[in-house]
Amino acid sequence: MTRKKVKLDFITNDSARKATYKKRKNGLLKKVNELSTLCGIDACAIIYSPYETHPEVWPNTLGVQRVIARFQRMPEMEQIRKNLNQESFIKERITKTNEQLRKQYKNNRKKEITELMYQCLTGRGLEDLNVVDLNDLGWMLDQNTKEIYRKVESIKKRAPEQKAAPPLALQVPPPTPRPTNGGGC
Repeated sequence: MTRKKVKLDFITNDSARKATYKKRKNGLLKKVNELSTLCGIDACAIIYSPYETHPEVWPNTLGVQRVIARFQRMPEMEQIRKNLNQESFIKERITKTNEQLRKQYKNNRKKEITELMYQCLTGRGLEDLNVVDLNDLGWMLDQNTKEIYRKVESIKKRAPEQKAAPPLALQVPPPTPRPTNGGGC
């Protein structure tokens, strides 16, 4: 049975919030433990809570200090290489989304012009088209014409190869006449 999607809002009920905190904290610590065990990496977790006076650390204080010291010994460029703050994350997402939008716009325009081309083939006139549509239609026709020429050249190159090697045919020798003895049976 699948779980329903959780609404991510602040839980106003204190007891429900505390119960959710404990469950989520235990789940998070379990995941960090699994990640460390399965991938053989050093990992740690530090959780500050309003319900406890001291932060909770995993695996232990010494392990956390070891991981943090190892991180701090890394060159600064390595430390910040994959760090994202919210602003850079959103800028990256906006850039990716804009690129997807440009690709989709281009794809849609190509489909519109292709449909326009087919309508012209069925008798629609070009009088009501604007300059942009006519230019795009001309470009599409040029691209299709080039593709047709490429395919024709490809077929022409394959044609001599097919003529040079005749298809294999089973050749049966003509029947040889049987000798007959002159006298009958």
